[in-house]
Amino acid sequence: MRTLMHTTAALLTLFSLAHTLWSGLDERAVALSFGLLVLLGELTRWSGPESREAAPLAAAGALSYALLGEDAGRATHHGALQVVTVVVAATLVGCVPHVARGQGPTADHLARRVLTAGFAAVCFQPLYNQGVFEAWSVPGSDPGSAYVLLLVALLGLTSLCDAVLAAALAHARTGWPFGPLLRDELRAMLGIGTAVCATGVVMALAVAVIGLWALPVFSLPLLLTQFAFRRYAAVRATYRQTIASLARATEVAGYTPAGHARRVAVLSLAVGRELGLSEPELTVLEYAALMHDIGQLSLVDPVPAGATAALPAAEQRRIALLGGAVVRQTGVAAAVAVVVERQADPYREQPVSACVVRAVNAYEEMVRDAGAGGPLRALEELRLGTGRDYRPEVVESLARVLARNGGVVHERMG
Repeated sequence: MRTLMHTTAALLTLFSLAHTLWSGLDERAVALSFGLLVLLGELTRWSGPESREAAPLAAAGALSYALLGEDAGRATHHGALQVVTVVVAATLVGCVPHVARGQGPTADHLARRVLTAGFAAVCFQPLYNQGVFEAWSVPGSDPGSAYVLLLVALLGLTSLCDAVLAAALAHARTGWPFGPLLRDELRAMLGIGTAVCATGVVMALAVAVIGLWALPVFSLPLLLTQFAFRRYAAVRATYRQTIASLARATEVAGYTPAGHARRVAVLSLAVGRELGLSEPELTVLEYAALMHDIGQLSLVDPVPAGATAALPAAEQRRIALLGGAVVRQTGVAAAVAVVVERQADPYREQPVSACVVRAVNAYEEMVRDAGAGGPLRALEELRLGTGRDYRPEVVESLARVLARNGGVVHERMG
């Protein structure tokens, strides 16, 4: 699927470039203005886990150019293929600094931008140039109202297309289930996606009335929003680093082996994605997995190798409750504390995140010193414990994750 989308984007790009070179560039001032807007958006692009759209200003500029029908009352004739050409050229130039810094995935980002802008332009430009929008207006009503309504409907289709493309590319790149990825993309449309769509449509309508001066006026709020969102993401990253530092307290004190908390967190996130948890649920799962052993700091005598899975149920529950109390004192979200303190309960009484942390922690402890055959034996022991200790669907999701990754998970947290 990923190769198909890359190939489709490449063919559309080549055809558009060839057509534009052959026929020439229409309305050069308009094309240059929108190209510079997309370029600015790409230069300010960032790679952050908190954003589903890396370059919102560029996305809004490309969408606006695709939906542009007039410039200060004068009809435009640039067509869908010129839209693709301008967007591709500006995006490629804007990607150069990011490629030089090794930030990506540039190919996926470019394919998504080309296909989304191409979809919007192909749907809008031929219909507008043929006067279809005016023909669909209800007799006796304001033609402008019908035009705006049709534009909003087309915007909804474009947003759905972009969400499907983003989810499909992420699925092909990571192997995570497509359904939850698409659900998260659709949910993200209510955030920065709504701002991108609204800005794109407003800029297209404003340019049609007052000309190109509308671009800097209406793009500034989105640019400021993007910078504010980056600051928010930086605060979230610092928050997560603080939690990771707290989680390493048990390793520094000698209660758990080095790297244990991170390994459990990485594998728990992979299992959570396999189960279809949402992004907020995955965040809680990651934090709880990082801090799942923090209750061991209350022990006078450390558990050998920090292996709590082998302790009696009552002792496991006591350590889990102490850990939940510690988490609550740190100011971390109460949902994280609930997962930590309930990880030792019978799985039928646990939230899904607690089931995941318990199963993954037990697996990591079992395979730590078990040698080459450890993973298979550990999975077999977990399956034998599904009568009371481990939720069956969690164990099977863990098995699928391990099989897909050859027994080792290297996915980036967050």
